[in-house]
Amino acid sequence: MKLLKPLFLLFLLSTNSVIKAQFTDEINSNRPGNSMGAYSVGKTVFQLESGVNYINESHNTSDYDVSGFGLDLTARYGFWKEQFEVSLDLQFQKDKYSTDLFETDRSGLKQTTLGAKYLFYDPYYKKKEEKPNIYSWRANHKFRWKSLIPAISGYVAVNYLMKNDYYTKNLSGFSPKVVLITQNHFTHKWALVTNIIADKIATDGFNYGAIATVTYGINEKWSAMLEGRIIKDDFNDDPTFTTGATYLLKENLQLDFVINKNIENEPSHFSGGLGVSWRFDKRHEDPAIKEGKEVKSDKKSRKDKSKNGVLSEEELEKEAKKAEKRKRKNKSEEIEPSEKPVEEKKKRVDDLETGE
Repeated sequence: MKLLKPLFLLFLLSTNSVIKAQFTDEINSNRPGNSMGAYSVGKTVFQLESGVNYINESHNTSDYDVSGFGLDLTARYGFWKEQFEVSLDLQFQKDKYSTDLFETDRSGLKQTTLGAKYLFYDPYYKKKEEKPNIYSWRANHKFRWKSLIPAISGYVAVNYLMKNDYYTKNLSGFSPKVVLITQNHFTHKWALVTNIIADKIATDGFNYGAIATVTYGINEKWSAMLEGRIIKDDFNDDPTFTTGATYLLKENLQLDFVINKNIENEPSHFSGGLGVSWRFDKRHEDPAIKEGKEVKSDKKSRKDKSKNGVLSEEELEKEAKKAEKRKRKNKSEEIEPSEKPVEEKKKRVDDLETGE
């Protein structure tokens, strides 16, 4: 129970903050923390998130030291629906493992995970935006109880353990992973993400735990985060804390730095590094909403509507523009015939004056 206190205190601090939701067209990255946000990248959106880290690990009892670097890469893609995405997580590490008896260089993929995430519930989706109260500062900044209702997602994945320097004997090559994700937005500055995790299920490497991440938006470009994580398996249940910051370089490009440190010394972990997130969203289109529900707006459905005599708003706008062009053309044609006789009369007068 003592080990759960840091996460519990972190949760209380974050939920007592005054926060409010705000959604923008800017990139939405899971970096630099270890948690996974509830929202997907969006339909037809492709996103890459990567970082390089210095790693140091030691164990007092086993008397070993590890130092090196790690490279992580996550590729995310949304399809089928706005709420759905698939992702591939890769973690490569290269280090030196040292004891009093020997030293060895190691390298290889420590993690390969293919997964899918679906947003089951979004408390802000399809709701009207609240208008600010121009007469009361307090009304615009007071705590709103409905902000305690989180967005909820589910994530399922398959791990693949490769036989390399980090391979653990007797562990299965394939293993499932599931995560329950919640995300709260309390103000335009504060947000809370929680993950409940069960990993390597039904194998000797089974572990479970929780992550809570608090994010604070400093201004339009900078944001900071604080995270608490506890993962329990047969070897440890040591809490790890993470802090970091992000800088929005462009709407589709984000830079970040991060530091991770656990509490105990068996083993002791430390890592820190830099990362980047990039999004390609040129093909993305906002979903069509009719009577509060998402509907398909493909070309076939628009043609069928036209045949039935019912035009969409887009088609009505096009027809209005065409009518306006025809109207201007007709006006110009009416003016031209009236000007032509005047020009011919003037020419005849000029001919008479010159004696032709």
